[in-house]
This record gives sequence, C-alpha cells and structure tokens, in this order.
Amino acid sequence: MYRYDQYDQAIVDARVAEFRDQVERRLSGALSEDQFKPLRLMNGLYLQLHAYMLRVAIPYGTLNSAQLRVLADIARRYDRGYGHFTTRQNLQYNWIQLKDAPDILAELAKVEMHAIQTSGNCIRNISSDQYAGAAADEVTDPRPWAELLRQWSTFHPEFSYLPRKFKIAVIAAPKDRAAMRLHDIGIEIVRNADGQQGARIFVGGGMGRTPMIAHEVRDFVGIDDLLSYLEACLRVYNRFGRRDNIYKARIKILLHEIGVDAYREQVEEEFLAVKQLGLDPPKAEFDRIAAFFADPPFQADAPDTIDRSDPAFALWLDQNLAAHKQPGYAIATISLKPAGGIPGDATAEQMELIADLAERYSFDELRVTHAQNLVLPHVRKADLYAVWQALDGAGLAEANLDLIGDIIACPGLDYCSLANARSIPLAQKISNRFADPERQRDLGELKLKISGCINACGHHHAGHIGILGVDRKGTENYQLLLGGSGAEDVSLGRITGPGFDEDGVVDAIERVTDLYKARREPGERFVDTYRRLGMEPFKEVIYARP
Repeated sequence: MYRYDQYDQAIVDARVAEFRDQVERRLSGALSEDQFKPLRLMNGLYLQLHAYMLRVAIPYGTLNSAQLRVLADIARRYDRGYGHFTTRQNLQYNWIQLKDAPDILAELAKVEMHAIQTSGNCIRNISSDQYAGAAADEVTDPRPWAELLRQWSTFHPEFSYLPRKFKIAVIAAPKDRAAMRLHDIGIEIVRNADGQQGARIFVGGGMGRTPMIAHEVRDFVGIDDLLSYLEACLRVYNRFGRRDNIYKARIKILLHEIGVDAYREQVEEEFLAVKQLGLDPPKAEFDRIAAFFADPPFQADAPDTIDRSDPAFALWLDQNLAAHKQPGYAIATISLKPAGGIPGDATAEQMELIADLAERYSFDELRVTHAQNLVLPHVRKADLYAVWQALDGAGLAEANLDLIGDIIACPGLDYCSLANARSIPLAQKISNRFADPERQRDLGELKLKISGCINACGHHHAGHIGILGVDRKGTENYQLLLGGSGAEDVSLGRITGPGFDEDGVVDAIERVTDLYKARREPGERFVDTYRRLGMEPFKEVIYARP
C-alpha cells in the first residue's frame, strides 16, 4: 500500500497544527460557531445531534494493521469504544469532544491518516473496488490510479470550492463492486481491442433527493491522458455548476439541464487546452506510485484446497469468500452485520483482533467496503480455518455477505442532525426477522439498504429493496423502494406507494420476499424476479387488505 513521502507528512502535520490553533480560538470564544464551522468541516468535523462527529478518510478503502489499531485506540480513548464504517469507505466517530479533536488528528497523522476533504464542497475521499489488487477478474490494480487521483485532488486550488461536494470512484473489473455509476465521476479502467490501457468515463451519477445514473461521456481515454481528461470534466462543472441553488448544484443536475452531448462537447474542448499544461505524470512518477502496490510475496505452491468438514466453516466459505488471482489464496470478507447488530459498527476490541489477523494472515493489509464490511484481501486457503475460528470467537463470522442480513444503513436520527427517521433500530428489526441463516440463503442475493433521510447516505435508491425514512407530520415514516442496484446492472429503485411505520415496513418486506419465493424462476435473484414481473404484483401483496 502507499506510504507517505515527506510532502504528504508535512501537509498532514501542518494541518493538525493549524486546526489545533483554530480549536483553541473556538474554545476561548475568539471564534464564533459561524466562523468556526467552515474550518472544522475542512477537517471532517461535524456537529451532530448529540456531539461532534469526526469522519476519517480511508483512501480507496485500504488500511494496514497499525492504522486499524490506532483507529481502535481512538475509539477507546476518545469515543465510546467503537467506530462506524461508512458507505464512502471511511470511518466515523460519533461522540467526539471538540477539545480532543486536534489530539485525535495528531494520532492519525502518526500512521499516515487524516480527515482532510471528508467534508466540504471539494473532491471527497476517492473510493474503489475493495478487492482491488486481489480480484481474479480485474484488468489491472486500480489503486495506483486512485492514489494518483488522491494526490491530484488534495488541496487542488481550482477545486477546493466547487459548487457542491464531489465523489469519484475508480474500478478495473467488469463487475462493479464500488457503485461506480452512482458517483459524480465513475472511472472504469479497461483495455481496448489493441490491448492499450485506458478508461471509460462516466459523469453525473449520484443519489440524494434527485438520484441519477452517470452517463458515459467517453468510451475510451488513453491512460496517459486520464488526469487531463478529469481536469477538463471538473473545470466545465466548476464553470457552469449551479452555485445559486444548493439543490441544483451537483454535476448530475448540470448534465440533466444542458444535456450529456453539450457537456461532452464542452469537456472535449477543455481537454484540448488542458493537455497542453502537462498535468499527467511522467511514466517514472506513475511507476513510483505503482511500486507501492506491487503484489505481496505470495507462496507459489500454496495448497489450493480447503478442508470443508466443519459445516459452519463451509457455510462461511460459500458466502464470504471471493476468487483470488493467485492460486492457493482467497479474498475473505468480514461481515460487520451480526443478527440484530448495528450495520458497520466495530468495537475497539474487534478492530484490534482484525488488525492482528491482517498482520498474521493477509500481508498486513485490510480493506473497507462501501457495504460497510471489512476485507482480508490475501489469505492463504490453508489459513482460512484459523481465520474463521478467530472471527467466530469475536462474533465476526456471520456468513451473510450480499444476503438480506447484510444491511447497509446510515446512522439516521440516532445521530445525524439531517435525518428524519431512525435507521439503526429498523435495521436491527429486519435483521432479527430474517436472522435464520437458512432463510437468508434460500432468499439468495438480496441487497437491502436504509437511509434516514433524502440525502441517501444509506444508498436506498440502489437497494434491491430500499427504505427511505421521512417525516410525516412529526412521525417517522418509511417508504419502500424496489428494483435498485449499484452494481454493473445499475438501476434506481422505485417507490412502491404510501409509507409505513417501523413495524409495518418490516411486515411489508416479508410479504415482498414471500412473493419473490413463490414467483421466482430457477437462478433468479430477487431483483431479477422484480424486473421480470414489474411493480404491480409486489404492490398488490404489500398493500393487500387483511
């Protein structure tokens, strides 16, 4: 994984010192809250319902064990003993005291971490495929490009005050594990018919109150021109984005208003000018970055078989493992979704255990997924049973990846000042209703996602089943959506009709899944059956009178 050079470290250390002074002035009263707000947001510090929340950047979801141990230590010393992994591959602490924030940032800086650009109208944390560098289906490891984008976007003088926040995802496999087309810019690294490496560029995706799927604006840009092309995309947005209306300020609205063809024409014209600036790095610089992502020293003759005699272990293998590019190895996902648990939460003790496992069994490397789980990307198949036993002893061996129990949920009204409804208790109720592992496996792949407000931090638009919490005359109400997907078969869910109370929406989900079981054809996932049947049969059972 990438290691800071002297410039990275100097930037982060200087930001810590600067913010320490700002916090001291706020605590002394020299700065008002209105004056302090933009300063704290630049450092990922939000003021939520009950306390400050700090959002820590985890670039393209990659961590090592030392970093995870520091995150655990911060959770124990400065929070309430846990952290919350988010749909942006970040980690949030929900109970931070303002006086402690500079010390936390200083602790993060010691292990090459920070909270810069995790808020504000700038380019946010670059996200990527959590299996990058390990997946059997990828064209190349996308993380060197994600790191290059991180360096390009950090404190970019033109893009520090964009019309609105900006999110970029980069993948390099035909299977989209990063919801790439639901980002402001999505990048898929590909090879053309001549074997040349380049990228497909998608622009204008996003969720929130106006969900949209990104448009393909270029089917191939040479990889040596990638930064210049992205610079052109951002310049056009920065020039024409709606700064007069916060609800129309995202790039997706710009493309909707002027049309993708007009946007593409503007970008191509800008691209010709930008290319003259020499923004793209020389090959030697890219190679320097890429060297940090070289394959670890895999065992060439690692056994490629697994003893499946323990039935509980065999279930975990079937559900939570992915194919690795190296024979004898596997990618193991650690579910942070125990039955009745809080999606994405991990205690300090659990983080420390996972750090130990990564150090011992996965070349000291971990990943955070946009589905709020953790990944050990390089585990020898011969070591999987020992890994599973350790996880099982810590309550981390739930075999539910991509099943209905693998719920994505935002913090909701329990924490967030923007939320209209609680997400966590609802997720727990659904998880308990469908806790039976056999029932979950019978339903198969079924991605359920919950947001506590229209901002869609829980990605409800992209759920096979999505739930949106709304305020209905002072009462929490939940709208049910069906048919969304954030994967390569990307689609936006549709609202079924009137909303429900908390118990009512759980019952509605049960009726929906019962219909799916009754009407599915062999090999169909829930979303496949929905697409074949359409909304009406599901609405009939959801709103049927008793």
